[in-house]
Amino acid sequence: MEEQIKNIEEISIKEILNASNEKELNDIKVKYLGKKGELTAVLRGMKDLSKEQRPIIGGIVNKVRDNLENLISKKGKEFAELELKRKLEEEKIDVTLPSNKFIRGSKHPLNRVIEEIEDLFVSMGYDVIDGPELETDEFCFERLNLPKGHPARDMQDSFYITSEELLRTQTSAVQARVMVANQDKGPIRMICPGKTYRKEDDATHSHQFNQVEGLVIDKDITLAHLKGTLEVFMKKMLGEKTKLRFRPSYFPFTEPSYEVDVSCFKCGGSGCNLCKQTGWIELLGAGMVHPNVLKMNGYNPEEYGGFAFGTGLDRLAMFKYGITDMRYLYRNDVRFLKQFDQMDI
Repeated sequence: MEEQIKNIEEISIKEILNASNEKELNDIKVKYLGKKGELTAVLRGMKDLSKEQRPIIGGIVNKVRDNLENLISKKGKEFAELELKRKLEEEKIDVTLPSNKFIRGSKHPLNRVIEEIEDLFVSMGYDVIDGPELETDEFCFERLNLPKGHPARDMQDSFYITSEELLRTQTSAVQARVMVANQDKGPIRMICPGKTYRKEDDATHSHQFNQVEGLVIDKDITLAHLKGTLEVFMKKMLGEKTKLRFRPSYFPFTEPSYEVDVSCFKCGGSGCNLCKQTGWIELLGAGMVHPNVLKMNGYNPEEYGGFAFGTGLDRLAMFKYGITDMRYLYRNDVRFLKQFDQMDI
């Protein structure tokens, strides 16, 4: 049996050294070291040997197996190095060739508008505050002077998740949270841009849209402060020639309340299709913070007053950049987005 093992070793070594590729090497490994290999067969035949011969032959077989495995491993590494060298030669990249032109978009117009608004109000001393989109009924309605059963709730068809949780219908909920969280009940200057959700089912509205809300709470705040703030805001966004018009309206959380129109930036107020020949475009809702809202959120309405305003960012982006269809804002069409690549705002 020793002679048989020696012959297997000599023949297998020659075959390993003469192997020309990795496949041949694997075939040799299976031929001699596999489950049905020749060396494995020798081990299985050891049952016929005497107890004295078994450890001797077993040691010889294991030594030969280790020798063959090391040789196969070494040969395999040589093939791997040759294959890597071949790939490096064949797949060489010429870095001097001109690159392919990648189609890309740019910063989204909504993000551009949000960043411009944030920069403006931060420069005026405001804080930019974020809040949860999944809101509670308490902060979305009750703390804004809309108790359960209030008829104004019908103005906003809401997405309720549970009986007390809903997707926020307005970013005004963040205003209530900021007032409650302000422990010392001192002045507040804040804006909150973000997504809002309503069950809109007509052709001109979306179930999800973007708003920015602003809130100022301080002593001796008047309507003049609100008007001055909105004039700075709109002139920055739509041009220095922009004019404002305040019309009395109703919002549960402000009193008095106003719808704010801006002069049509397309026709300059002379009348066109965009403004429906009126010269004005409705763009904001605003008013002085209702005393009930101040009281419910921990402020003394006899000492503090304030104003709040809100506008839709989608419409503002459309007016600012001349976008004719709101759906363009949500299609992620690179052809549309790349128009804003070099645009300075």
